[in-house]
Amino acid sequence: MRWAWREQLAVVAPATAAAVVAFVVAFQWVKPAPPSHVVIATGRPDGAYYKFAQQYRERLVREGIRLEVRETSGSVENLQLLEDPKSDVDLGFVQGGTGGGANPEALGSLASLYFEPLWVFSRENPGPNDLRGLRGRRLAVGPEGSGTRAVALTLLAANGITATTARLLPLTGLDAVHALRRGAVDTVFLVAAPGSPTVTEMLITPGIALLGFPRADAYAKRFPFLTKLVLPAGGLSLEANLPSRQTVLLAPAATLVARTSFHPALVDLVLATAAAVHGGRGLFEAPKQFPSADYLEVPLLSDAERYHKSGPPLLARYLPFWAATLADRVKVLILPLLVLVPLARLVPPAYRWRVRSKIIRRYRDVVEVDQVLTRRPSPSECAELLAQLERIEDDVRGLKVPLGYADAHYHLRLHLDLVRRRVQEMAQAGAAVTSP
Repeated sequence: MRWAWREQLAVVAPATAAAVVAFVVAFQWVKPAPPSHVVIATGRPDGAYYKFAQQYRERLVREGIRLEVRETSGSVENLQLLEDPKSDVDLGFVQGGTGGGANPEALGSLASLYFEPLWVFSRENPGPNDLRGLRGRRLAVGPEGSGTRAVALTLLAANGITATTARLLPLTGLDAVHALRRGAVDTVFLVAAPGSPTVTEMLITPGIALLGFPRADAYAKRFPFLTKLVLPAGGLSLEANLPSRQTVLLAPAATLVARTSFHPALVDLVLATAAAVHGGRGLFEAPKQFPSADYLEVPLLSDAERYHKSGPPLLARYLPFWAATLADRVKVLILPLLVLVPLARLVPPAYRWRVRSKIIRRYRDVVEVDQVLTRRPSPSECAELLAQLERIEDDVRGLKVPLGYADAHYHLRLHLDLVRRRVQEMAQAGAAVTSP
């Protein structure tokens, strides 16, 4: 039994070692499991980013992902948190026009999500016709770190308006609206969704006018993050006829930016969530226009680019997130199985060959003696052949084989006896011829 185990081990051990090596190598390529906790940087609690993040959280928790919503001052701070290696922020909403200086080695875009029109409201009597008329006025451009301020300052600078030629105030939202209504500021810059209560309140306030952008094509050419939009008369309210005239607007796009280390499986899941939240029809958006790979300043992550070209992975379309992720992680282990299956099929033949080779090797020695007999050896040569057969028999007698090969073993011994008798007969015949 010990001998049989040694023989089997001599065949099975190399195959097992090869399989283990194959699995070890494959495990080097197995992706780590996606984290179950993700932090997203948004904006003010009364802003659109924060509200959309709440919708993301409700959907992601169904897939076992806990989304922590982090309040910030806006897009600029979101980018700073994403680029800070000490920060735990994984995702962030970023407004177009604020990500031009982002590090492409540290950050990548997942998609643009929707248009965020820039609304410029000014006091009338008299009111400016375009941004050049804002020189010397008090302008509410948003707080430091906000996307509104970044876009407003960019457009104002293009028209020669800076902090030295106008008074720039860090007001936004309802604070800016109230300041405009009581005369504390002359113009308010807002980046907000068309249905924002702030926009509606400004449109119905007497003495406040919405400034259009008649040179929108020039702005869009100079600043690629901007898109020209046309707001039709009555587009926000047919009953109230808001606005009362067609107005040309400029709009950056809200984008979703992540660290380049963001898990690929979460890229697919977050983009699928974004499609569910932002894929509907809007005042300026066509159905399924967003999430989009267009209108981006920060280059796409490679996994996000694959998603936009091919959609979600096949398994993710039919399996829950955890199951699709598990299958995606372990699919690389199929490669070792491709090695293991042939090895498993080769082990039995290899074992049989190893055992039979022991018998065949001795058969070869016996056959060599048998072939010498065709030359009619002399009595002295026959004596040497008998001694050789004796050594072969001792070797065969000590040969150990499994019971399944006992017949081949005994056939070898019978063949050996047959050749020995022939040698003896030939030796006797030769001795008779040489005797007087």
